[in-house]
Amino acid sequence: MSDVSAIIRYLKKQHVLSVCCRNDETFWCANCFYLFNEARMAFWIMTEVETRHGALMAQQPQVAGTVSGQTKTVTLIKGIQYRGAARLLHGEQEQLARAAYCQRFPVARAVSAPLWEIRLDEIKMTDNTLGFGKKNQWLRNEAGSL
Repeated sequence: MSDVSAIIRYLKKQHVLSVCCRNDETFWCANCFYLFNEARMAFWIMTEVETRHGALMAQQPQVAGTVSGQTKTVTLIKGIQYRGAARLLHGEQEQLARAAYCQRFPVARAVSAPLWEIRLDEIKMTDNTLGFGKKNQWLRNEAGSL
């Protein structure tokens, strides 16, 4: 059974994700600071379109990645695997996301890089604190809502 509240709590506590991107010829992964938007079930990240991962996301929006802590104790491992679609934010959505992002990461106020949204389609969370290999899963429904 899925416990989406545990997934949301975990994602709100963390702040770095890996994002893996591709096109027909290559793959690339990057680490980015993120702000999790619970209402949209999405990550907001800041990165230039000219970065390797930004260019790949612009070409092919389907991405996958992880969010994880750095524990050395197997019984304390928690982490997220996700897949979703990345897109540049514009207009009012971009302004709202930038204000929230800069509140979480004040240093971002000095940066003019664009904001992206990774709209999550699937999340799988491993939480060994609930028992070895315990998984929680979340899927966006066909209509695009929670």
